[in-house]
Amino acid sequence: MPFFNTYFGSFSDFINTRWKRWRHRHAPKLTKQYWQSLTLQGWLRLLGKGLLYVVLLLFLFYLSVYFGVFGWLPTKRQLKDVQNNMPSEVYSADGVLLGRYFIQDRTNVRYDQIAEPVIQALIATEDARFYEHDGVDNRSLARVFLKTLLLQEESSGGGSTISQQLAKNLYPRKDVGFLSMPVNKLREMILAKRLESVYNKQEILELYLNTVPMGGNVYGIESAARRFFNTSADSLKTEEAATLIGMLKATTTYNPRIHPDRSKQRRNVVLAQMTKYGYLPEDQKIVLQGKPLKLEYNLYSHNSGLATYFREHLREELTKWAALQEKPDGGHYNLYTDGLKIYTTLDTRAQRAAETALKRRMYALQVDFDKHWGKKAPWSGQPEILTAAKQRSLHYKRLVAQGKSAEEIDEIFSTPVPMKLFRWRGEETRTISPMDSIRHYMRYLNAGFLAMEPKSGYVRAWVGGINHSFFKYDHVRAQRQVGSTFKPFVYAAAMERGISPCSYFPNDRRVFPEYENWSPRNSDDVYGGAYSMQGALAKSVNTVAVNAALQVGLPQVITVAKNLGLQGELPNTPALALGSADASLYEMVAAYASFANGGYQVKPRYLLRIVDRTGRVLLDQTNQDGMGQKVLSSQTTSLLRPMLESVINEGTGRRLRSEYGLDMDIAGKTGTTQSQADGWFVAFTPDLVAGAWVGGEDRRIRFRDLELGGGSNTALPIWAGFFQRLTKERDFRKMAHSQFPALPAQYSMYLNCPPYQPPVPVEPVYQEEDHGIDDLFKRGGRKLKDLFKRKGKKKDKNRDWQADLEEELERRGNGRGRGRGH
Repeated sequence: MPFFNTYFGSFSDFINTRWKRWRHRHAPKLTKQYWQSLTLQGWLRLLGKGLLYVVLLLFLFYLSVYFGVFGWLPTKRQLKDVQNNMPSEVYSADGVLLGRYFIQDRTNVRYDQIAEPVIQALIATEDARFYEHDGVDNRSLARVFLKTLLLQEESSGGGSTISQQLAKNLYPRKDVGFLSMPVNKLREMILAKRLESVYNKQEILELYLNTVPMGGNVYGIESAARRFFNTSADSLKTEEAATLIGMLKATTTYNPRIHPDRSKQRRNVVLAQMTKYGYLPEDQKIVLQGKPLKLEYNLYSHNSGLATYFREHLREELTKWAALQEKPDGGHYNLYTDGLKIYTTLDTRAQRAAETALKRRMYALQVDFDKHWGKKAPWSGQPEILTAAKQRSLHYKRLVAQGKSAEEIDEIFSTPVPMKLFRWRGEETRTISPMDSIRHYMRYLNAGFLAMEPKSGYVRAWVGGINHSFFKYDHVRAQRQVGSTFKPFVYAAAMERGISPCSYFPNDRRVFPEYENWSPRNSDDVYGGAYSMQGALAKSVNTVAVNAALQVGLPQVITVAKNLGLQGELPNTPALALGSADASLYEMVAAYASFANGGYQVKPRYLLRIVDRTGRVLLDQTNQDGMGQKVLSSQTTSLLRPMLESVINEGTGRRLRSEYGLDMDIAGKTGTTQSQADGWFVAFTPDLVAGAWVGGEDRRIRFRDLELGGGSNTALPIWAGFFQRLTKERDFRKMAHSQFPALPAQYSMYLNCPPYQPPVPVEPVYQEEDHGIDDLFKRGGRKLKDLFKRKGKKKDKNRDWQADLEEELERRGNGRGRGRGH
């Protein structure tokens, strides 16, 4: 420090010099004699200096807070743009709020959407001079100083205004050591004045009531009204408003659900304050104070409400999507805090019908399942089922991640602990081991259901399971063996190759040595004769489906299935014709939609529009066409539809008519996989295509006979119950009698054939007498003549049934021949 040393010598010399001067000037003031010799004038002079120093110190402290020494303070411009965290909301197509994604449960409302008693109770209780101050109430501060600090009167009230409390809500307090209280109080005063200069009084009240914590994870008057009284902020009664405002003093202490007596007492205090400040007449106060505390507690969670599985699927998708969308300020959207409005295709009436139908059927089916197995466990003789379930559990995976040994994990899984258990009659809490919990849940059958419009692809109902709180796995997207619901793909492929629906395929049981001697069986073990495609599909004949697939060629069947939307691996084996492949309900319903819409590929659509809190449109798919490329000919889909109708009218789906009384046109197929592991039913009406699946979490948990475990008994009743309930809704009643368009005349003749041809009887062989050489030549001549006749009538192999159809129609148009089918 050359410059410093030039004028002051060394640094130590400078310090010593200053210390000597200070000691020489002030040392006498440190003695007892000095203070005894002070006159009144001297004392006044010292007091004045002291006050000046205190004021200067406070001013410097104020400046340090004001300029952000203890932490950043937002400017007026930033306060004008303040945005609190808001959950994103999911809406149905009929305008109903399905659910919210949030860190803090908060819903903003405008000032005019808040009931007047809420405003009155807030001002009377928290800030009676709210309309008179500019953010800081000096009179209240003086009262706090005199009564609370000096006289220790705790009931004298606080000095924080609503504006200061708003500042605290928006910018929570910080820990800066022993100065935390004065620093935070001063910050709130500065921010309160800034807020008052930016917003008017109504806007401050609106902002405050939207941000105030109301206990737990609830923020704002709207969320609190919904949580405690199952109503909206604009519909709160005076006593309800007083209850909620009373919570602000201590949200846990005066929580009406946890401490109803304390909450009632606090409510009555608030009502008295409203009377004191002229907001409530005395007689009305007395009446309201005498009322009991009535709650309608509405605990919202991601596991409750409508469409829980759908909302979770949407959450996973939108979390990733939002993180890639750029905000105007350059940041990226957050699904949980940015208040997005998400509009979907789901219809709450259809969704409610689907959930009710599924739960009612599954409850009854579980009773049958438990009776079926009795005291015997469904995994009897297969302990590996429980071992696999244990190793799939999240609890097991966490213990492994923590480095626990196999012995430690086994001990934890065998130690009883209190836990909530799902039962159809209601939840219950029991003390059991995690392994017993696995045994409990392994006995339950689960299900999935999906309904959509075949042309637009709009998903109207999505049910992924029986209870989202206890069974998280979404069975709409789960991959399971599809069984006989795959057979329409086989017959569609056959017709695409030019094979007529009236072509007959033998009902013969075959053995395939190249596939480990695999031999497909029919469910009724009846063989012989031949079936048309329609007859085989209606009766779900396995042997015919395999024979048809082999005649078409398995690669062609696979191509058709892929074009229709099946995404998984499709085995190139004859068993594919019987549905040995895995696919999801999501894929199968979309594939059947192509059968219903004339052969166009369609992808299920459930997301319509997303806007941010300012109304800026981030995504709009409202006007997009749901149908993709054409993957099946109109001829094929036109003929396949009545074939699938025959399944309902006279085949494995006839219970829809006889038992459930559904009158609309229906085309569909049941499906049951090997050993009844999976039960399916996928079908479409003129308005909707829907599918249901039923099965155990493990494929080895199942019914042991086809009558109970077949798709017509497990999945079909869910489908039926859905349409029974939906068509009772006023806007959907016309669906109860909807009809498919009439089959074009040029196609009907190709379904005009018996569904089954019995075996041709074998004529007995007679021994003819030998009539010599003349008779031999005669018989030889007849055989030669018959041979030439057959050769003359032989058709061109390259001609297909569609070509024959076109020629037949042309002959009819020219007046030649009567044609077939008349």
